[in-house]
Amino acid sequence: MINIGVIGCGYWGPNLIRNFESLSGVNMYMAAEINENKLKQIQENYPRIIATTDYTEIIKNPKIDAVAIATPAFSHAKLAIEALENNKHVFVEKPFAISIKQAEQMNLTAKKYNKILMAGHIFEYTVAVRKIKEIIESGELGEIYYISCQRLNLGLFQQDINVIWDLAPHDVSVILYLLGKEPLKVLASGASHINPNVEDVSILTMEFENNLIAYIHNSWLDPNKIRKMTIVGSKKMLVYDDVEPTEKIKIYYKGVDVPAHYETFGEFPYSYFYGDIVIPMLKNTEPLKTELSHFRDCIINGSQPDSNGESGLRVVKVLEAANESIKNNSQKIDIKNFYQTKKL
Repeated sequence: MINIGVIGCGYWGPNLIRNFESLSGVNMYMAAEINENKLKQIQENYPRIIATTDYTEIIKNPKIDAVAIATPAFSHAKLAIEALENNKHVFVEKPFAISIKQAEQMNLTAKKYNKILMAGHIFEYTVAVRKIKEIIESGELGEIYYISCQRLNLGLFQQDINVIWDLAPHDVSVILYLLGKEPLKVLASGASHINPNVEDVSILTMEFENNLIAYIHNSWLDPNKIRKMTIVGSKKMLVYDDVEPTEKIKIYYKGVDVPAHYETFGEFPYSYFYGDIVIPMLKNTEPLKTELSHFRDCIINGSQPDSNGESGLRVVKVLEAANESIKNNSQKIDIKNFYQTKKL
């Protein structure tokens, strides 16, 4: 039986507790939260769980095997490193860290103490995203030309991080997972409308090899909740709409045929094709439960999570580079060179 402690019971922590409570082989042992009203709510809902306002009671408790961290982003690295140094396996919600140096230090500590370190990249554990990866790897879409993402809503406004650190981790992690590679260059633009010190709308661009490009539009200032990804390939196109309750994936047999031979570019004969729309059937499972089940299994088997600490670092590289780009008037940032200047 794995004893779990959850640090942070605000917005997302209660969801972690609820799912840990339902997992076999896991004992949801202890929860920490500095807000006494929120802690009281946890005590009322789960009277068996030990509740505390002092997170160190979890980190230093020898009975606890693993810690899940769902606190404000600035505290993730500090809490994760403390937990690892106290021989705890660690699950960290997004963003994994708020700098490359922090992410590297977390990974080094996990290796030093031989503990599991997992990034909370929840969308990698959705049935839809797993299906999309299967479709891409089968070659059904052909060569991937570009990916376009929208993650928009009204709020929730954050005080300690901007909209890129808050929303972009989801789509960055999914894109890197689907493509199996990191971008070569990153650029971003952003604007602050409500809090002058925090960007609430942004557009992030990732450039990959072979002319592949990915765009991510994030906003806390949109009237509609939009969670959409479009993947355009040489053979087919795919739209993933996470807000759609049932038909989350649609595959369009649409595109442009390129002829093998033509005299001049001016004579290039554009040939468009239109065909069926296919909607794959997907099982309805809660991705958070799948994600936390994977964390449990990795602890039991001593295996690395799919979204391990190195995965967390890859996403943080993109996010920090994007913020650097915003600070420098949307300058294009070379990821490899940027990493060399920022790493430990």
